[in-house]
Amino acid sequence: MAAAPPPPSPAGGRGHLLAFAALSASYFAHIGFFNPYLPLWLKDQGLPIFTISLLAAVQSFTRVFAPYAWGALSDHTGERVRLLRISAAIATVVSFGLWVPGNAWWIGFFLLLLFTHTSSMMGLTEAAMAQLVAGDWGRYGRIRLWGSAGFLLTVSVAGEWFDRFGMGHFPPWASITLALVLLAAWRLPDVREPPAAHDEARVPVGPVLRQPAVRWFLASLCLHITAHFSIYGFLSLYLDSLGYGKGVIGGLWALSIVTEVGWFFVQGRIIGRFPMARWLLICSVVAIARMALTGAAGQWLIAIVLAQLLHGLSFAAHHTTCIALITRHFPGRLRGRGQALFTVVGYGIGGVAGVLAGGALASRFGFGAMFAAASVLAVLGTLCAWRMERVEAGFGPGQEPGAMA
Repeated sequence: MAAAPPPPSPAGGRGHLLAFAALSASYFAHIGFFNPYLPLWLKDQGLPIFTISLLAAVQSFTRVFAPYAWGALSDHTGERVRLLRISAAIATVVSFGLWVPGNAWWIGFFLLLLFTHTSSMMGLTEAAMAQLVAGDWGRYGRIRLWGSAGFLLTVSVAGEWFDRFGMGHFPPWASITLALVLLAAWRLPDVREPPAAHDEARVPVGPVLRQPAVRWFLASLCLHITAHFSIYGFLSLYLDSLGYGKGVIGGLWALSIVTEVGWFFVQGRIIGRFPMARWLLICSVVAIARMALTGAAGQWLIAIVLAQLLHGLSFAAHHTTCIALITRHFPGRLRGRGQALFTVVGYGIGGVAGVLAGGALASRFGFGAMFAAASVLAVLGTLCAWRMERVEAGFGPGQEPGAMA
């Protein structure tokens, strides 16, 4: 009789939590410099705003297909950590292509290769972390806040660096930060689904997607993230057009991340006060205020400061809420595909629509029109969140919206 395979290593110990915290810190340290300053680097290459928006949309385009492909592969194999290591290694090598001067097509080609691999990392990491914390969102917050801290560090330091030395050092920053991601991924514990779940027949995702609450949730997610791409894709260019220096721009990004860190630190004591569907609605309402304030009063620093302070709810609380809802509705062998759908629907479809439409509006009518459109999208996302809450409120006893599987 063949020997039984050894059980998977226990997850959730202090060493495992620290390893995931290091990955979160390094990954978001890369995002913290790359996403805010990519448009400014592209502008430094002499490209017009609409071309910049097309190149920035490459990241969102890859999130339409890459995360679900990687997520389905991870569900099939259970090898989430190994796939993370592979994607980090390839992304690091590809980043050296940005060191070579080239036209928009050259830059777009290497961004496509780069983002095809980095866009998978969030879904794979979130799936592994959701399994690790097993519904303890306070512990999830303590891991995820290190990602916010990494973002805060690089968005602040890079702003001062590029202000002093220029945008020419953008490609080396990309390679160095991705090398740190690779190092962190290599030190992760080999977290897999338990063998019992892994040996089950393939679980279809269709029945889950046909649930009304899931459909309203995904619609709200898409609209919410699409609206936020006015911030993610164009805030730096918007502030630059208003005369803010790169150091101030970096400081405003950093301020929003401080609120993010604060939320993740305290969320374990707060998030249980309302059902997750109610949190989705709260975050959506805050997003309306943030978009409107940024677009209508950007020339006043105090207004931009207030808008950035809303980031803790419009992004951080919204992110945890979405991960909790995905985890509840897509458990076990659906976990990888569920987290991938979060990325595809939000940062893929929503990102492509947000960046392309935002770029077209900004180039023709100005940034004010773009933020007005984002405010309308936030209103529509809030209506979808309200509908989801109403649907979930109709559940019977024992299935209340706040329950987390």
